[in-house]
Amino acid sequence: MAEDCVRNFRSHYYEKVGFRGVEEKRSLELLLKEEPLDLEKLCMFTQRFPIPALYRVMVWKVLLGILPSYQSCHGAVAQQRTEQYKDLKHAVDLLHLVSIKTPIPTVCLHMYRVEMGLTPLDLEIEEPKDDEDDFLAIASTMSELAESELDAYWLSRCFVLQFNSKHADSLPHLPKSLEHYLALEELRLLQHLKVCGALVRLPYSRWFRRCFAGSLPNSSLESFLKRMPTLLLEEPLTFGRSIQDWQLSLSRNHTLKQV
Repeated sequence: MAEDCVRNFRSHYYEKVGFRGVEEKRSLELLLKEEPLDLEKLCMFTQRFPIPALYRVMVWKVLLGILPSYQSCHGAVAQQRTEQYKDLKHAVDLLHLVSIKTPIPTVCLHMYRVEMGLTPLDLEIEEPKDDEDDFLAIASTMSELAESELDAYWLSRCFVLQFNSKHADSLPHLPKSLEHYLALEELRLLQHLKVCGALVRLPYSRWFRRCFAGSLPNSSLESFLKRMPTLLLEEPLTFGRSIQDWQLSLSRNHTLKQV
């Protein structure tokens, strides 16, 4: 009990002097020392607090399944991921799909297509697809956040696979749900959007498919990006509400100015 009182006093003091994240960082470090890592506790932490930049990519890798929960296996699994990446990179090079000047997101897309068996036989008659544009937008965001091209590929690949497998079916329902929550929490904003005709013109489908990647700068997405992997592990209903809660907070600051 005494220890809890000291901790609470310390947290209050740190917050008063402008070091609000000190205790959160220590809590995360304790979680990361567990063997195996408790994914449920990590999810709960990332839902409540932003992940410090020092640990963000590592936590993302664990939550997205790139690395296992057993940290003793991280070295071996990371080496395997590196070899897989090299093989895929070599494959797209041999197929002349990329060059030295090819942007990283495009390289990631071609590698993803090769791995999933989606590379068309005749590249000259290929037409761009919405899902590929979505992948490029997410890969572009990940390439800015990742420490290497290797991390950018695995984060993009695993994010897209988890998103499509768990939440793709709920996407068509999100625009109506957003309108419902706007009516409950931001009625004046909803009425304004309807009066000026902006509501039906908003690109909801693209926003939700890409989790706003490519639609807003990373500086505006920062609070949402820190929770991305955790959102993917939520149930579809909770995921949809989390997306909409974040969009509502963003709308309060941006939409009226833009319209």
